[in-house]
Amino acid sequence: MRNPGKELYVDIGAERVTIAAERDNQKIAVEIKSFLSPSPVNDLQEAVGQYEIYRSVLKELQPKRQLYLAVPKRVYEGIFSERFGQLILNSIGINLIVFDEQLERIIRWIS
Repeated sequence: MRNPGKELYVDIGAERVTIAAERDNQKIAVEIKSFLSPSPVNDLQEAVGQYEIYRSVLKELQPKRQLYLAVPKRVYEGIFSERFGQLILNSIGINLIVFDEQLERIIRWIS
């Protein structure tokens, strides 16, 4: 996504590219996060911060596009299955895609 003087990129697939995806005729943007640091809470803070920034920009520039945060199954079954993770998902209203890293397949959409 281009913005005068600044550039933001939302992940689609494995590349960092400008937003351009659809799901069932709905325009979507996907930010992929791997949560690889030693602290899942720090990874969550970073992911939520980026998600909120992208959502704000999309609301202004492409209001019909729905934003999703994509995370590996291990992350969903880890921090997002805990009370803290559920609180963050629900209070912020994050749309989530859960994918299997080994099968390279989406296993769950949560809106």
